[in-house]
Amino acid sequence: MGIDKINKRLHDAYGGQVRAEDKGDYIVVTGRLKEWKDIVAACGMCVQKGKKNRKKHVVNDIVFEGGSNPGMRMPGLRDSSLEGAAPDVLIIGGGISGASIARELSRWQLDILLVEKEADLAVQSSGRNDGEVHPGVDLRKGSLKQEYVLKGNRMYDQICEELDVPFRRCGQYVGFTQWRYLPVIFLYVLEKKYRCKVKDTRLVGRKAFRRAEPELNPDFKFAIYNPGAGCVCPYGLTIAYGENAVENGARISLNTAVSDMEVKEGIIQCVHTNRGSIYPSLVINAAGTFAEDVAKMAQDRFYSIHPRRGTNSILDKKAGHLVRSISSVRTMKKTTGHTKGGGMLHTVDDNVLVGPDAVETWEKENFATEQASIDRVFAKQKGTSPGLTQRDIITYFTGVRAATFEEDFIIEMGRRTKNLIHCAGIQSPGLTTAPAVAVDVAAMAVKALSCQKEIKPNTGFRPNRKGIPRLRELPEEERDRIIRENPDYGVIICRCEEISKGEILDALNSPLPVCTVDGIKKRLRPGMGRCQGGFCMPLVAQIISEHEGIPLSRVKKSGTEAVISYGPTKG
Repeated sequence: MGIDKINKRLHDAYGGQVRAEDKGDYIVVTGRLKEWKDIVAACGMCVQKGKKNRKKHVVNDIVFEGGSNPGMRMPGLRDSSLEGAAPDVLIIGGGISGASIARELSRWQLDILLVEKEADLAVQSSGRNDGEVHPGVDLRKGSLKQEYVLKGNRMYDQICEELDVPFRRCGQYVGFTQWRYLPVIFLYVLEKKYRCKVKDTRLVGRKAFRRAEPELNPDFKFAIYNPGAGCVCPYGLTIAYGENAVENGARISLNTAVSDMEVKEGIIQCVHTNRGSIYPSLVINAAGTFAEDVAKMAQDRFYSIHPRRGTNSILDKKAGHLVRSISSVRTMKKTTGHTKGGGMLHTVDDNVLVGPDAVETWEKENFATEQASIDRVFAKQKGTSPGLTQRDIITYFTGVRAATFEEDFIIEMGRRTKNLIHCAGIQSPGLTTAPAVAVDVAAMAVKALSCQKEIKPNTGFRPNRKGIPRLRELPEEERDRIIRENPDYGVIICRCEEISKGEILDALNSPLPVCTVDGIKKRLRPGMGRCQGGFCMPLVAQIISEHEGIPLSRVKKSGTEAVISYGPTKG
């Protein structure tokens, strides 16, 4: 579609309030609008379809008159601990993308520094999603998402074994309640299986479906089934990647926000943070919803991020019988939103997770949960499981996804800035694709740095990370042996999740310890059961106080005090 035709469409829709300009490798949209949904729609009209236009992106410069951008939340910590640091690679962002890239790069003799503005890894999108390892059945052929989801899914068994992270291939069902859809769904399955290479896609009849999922909607007539779909704890995997990166020589600096950059003749010379100025040879932009902001600082902005909120609810383990896999109902009604529609997922920790929905927002860090979102998700998923009820909710959370207007990933070298790699637009199924994306981004980084010096393999690289023993999952004899050797493992701190003092001390002594109540919660799950920390939170805080040698009053739920950076400094 030419730029004149795009502008005619924009004029017809918005009466000349917005206009598009073709900048060669991207289209910039300017003007003023009062409604955020109109800004998203206007930029969506400018997207160029087809594989040949895959690298032509839309930049949003429309002034939003209906609200103000609160800006990025900055850590309260200020020091000079990173002043003058000159790593080979600076990774910006401590989500699943940044952590997995750091681990893959640690296979080489490189000085790697990852900076994350939050007080822990996986605080934003990577800690606020459903943990599904997608099969790729609902992605369009030719997209980067579809290319990487097939590679990434196949890597999960090995990655989770190496990193000692629980992973379960529970399968995915998409159920249909009307036989009349069977012919078109049969053709859809053939396309996905043979043309899109999602080879495990198949149809199952009502009897087989009911045997596998006896408590789902009895009106389901048939379902699309992908046995290769699975589930993992998203923040657990991110932390495991980070710990293994540190074990192999990478450094991670939390509470570290990038505020500006100095760029000269297409080269990033200096990156300014709240903890000092850094002088990297190469920068990897894995900043999630703030990837566009980083690109702008680096003078390489050719895409935009439009944040999208999604709310999930977590049910008590007593509701675990409702679903054994990942399941959802599908109607043939046309939808206007960019969402897989949500569903029900039996997690690796035996809760049921319900959601998410998809709501466009201009706020990148508003994680508040609205009752309307929960009501909307439950109303739809009642069609998946009639026994679903909000009375079983023990907690809920909202995440913000980093969508581009093209609804695809951006994984490439900088276009105008030479020592920059973008790993941007990583929304669902970004968790699934992370292992494969990390391999490719690491290869791009090594190739770019090889122009400056010889890059040698890290002969001491250890792919295996030993996680904290999960005593509640061990046979009774093994558990008794461990308790005899260390009685701290016999002191139960969290009754709901059966977490011991010994496990908490292991987390405080791990390669990437975060000595806050939330840091321990993410690593071990105390406070994630039915009582949501009502019993164990004071006990966890007391253990942190004693371990760190600080007053109980200084123990943080989350925040900036306890964490600086990890990993050896390379001379």
